[in-house]
Parts: sequence; C-alpha cells; structure tokens
Amino acid sequence: MAHDVFESISQRSRGAEDEENRRIQEIADELYRRCCLYEAQLRESQDNVRASEVERRVAEAYAKEHELWLPINNVFDLGAPGPSGNENDTYVSNDTIFKVNNLLNSRGSVIQLLHKVLLHNLIFSETSYTFHAFTGFPGSSIMPIFKQSLIKDAVPATSIEIATYMAALGFSSTPTNGRYTNGELEVWDLLPRNVLKDSEGDIFVIDAEIKLL
Repeated sequence: MAHDVFESISQRSRGAEDEENRRIQEIADELYRRCCLYEAQLRESQDNVRASEVERRVAEAYAKEHELWLPINNVFDLGAPGPSGNENDTYVSNDTIFKVNNLLNSRGSVIQLLHKVLLHNLIFSETSYTFHAFTGFPGSSIMPIFKQSLIKDAVPATSIEIATYMAALGFSSTPTNGRYTNGELEVWDLLPRNVLKDSEGDIFVIDAEIKLL
C-alpha cells in the first residue's frame, strides 16, 4: 500500500487543513496501520489474501467499532435517489448530496479513495467532502459514504469555462480533454458533467480524479 503518497498529502495540507480534513487523514492513517498489522499476521500464517480484501475487512471492523457502519438497507433513508455514475450512487436531502462510492475508480482501495478525497478538499474547498459512514454487505463489500453541499440552480460548465477556472488555480491543460496539471498534481475527468456553473457564474468542481505526480 502506497502510504508514502498519503504522507505527501499530509505534508501539503499541514497548516491549511480544517477539522474534517484532519478527520479523514486520521481515518486513513488508522486503516493503514491496521492493514499493516493484518498483513504481517497473514505473512506469518502464509495465508494469501489480496490487499483490497485486507482493506475491506479492516474498514468494516473499524466502522463497526466506531459506530460508522450504516446497514445497506438504511442507505435509502439518506435521501431521494439522485443521478448516479459508474463510481457513485447519490441521494439528495435538502441542501446535501450523499455519495455512496463503490471504489471502482480507486482499484477497490478505501485508503486510495480517502487520499483522493483529501486532495479534492485541498484543491476544491468550495465543494469539499465530509466523511459520513461506511456501508456494504458484511463480509463481502465495503462502500464509503461522503456528503457534499448541493449546488443548486446550476448548469454544466463549458470546456472553456473549466479551462479558465483551472488556469486561475494554477493548472495547465494537457492534450487530453478534461485533464490538467500543475507539475505536482494531475486532475482529470473535468468534463461538463462533473463541473457546474451556478446562476451567479461561479464554477464548482463536484467530482474529479486526482493524483500526486
């Protein structure tokens, strides 16, 4: 597991991160620590278990221990079903949108997703995520749930508007549509479906793929 990546994220956020970012960081740190212990035990017993399965077991135990487990049947109580993609099922409640993440874009890794969410919060603070809970089918799957402020009265931003917004943040476009970099970070999937413009012309990135270079 690439914990060195998370160390880099932690260093970049120090002094500017808020309470929720620290909470997300602490969850990722604790999951990583427990995964390392679990993997060491597996090596001693010579059991062959995939890293993603180790994370699933560890995350489920952690969630139940800290009262952060939402039974799968209760997910529908989060709100009215909203638009869903290949990664998230969404539920809308008043001014909040809940995103139930299936880890498809994170290679099945809870820790990798937490890394990405923290980076999102650092770059796009106006659409920052709050960690809500874990859900899933016990012993079979794990799905983190995040919540985000709902952007109302908004329309998809144009590609030019997205490029202008990213340039203001210090990112340059690449030959790939919707992909930007500042030399340290790469952000992609910034297509109109993931970037909104409200009635006042403000731009909001509601979803993005992000990694450290």
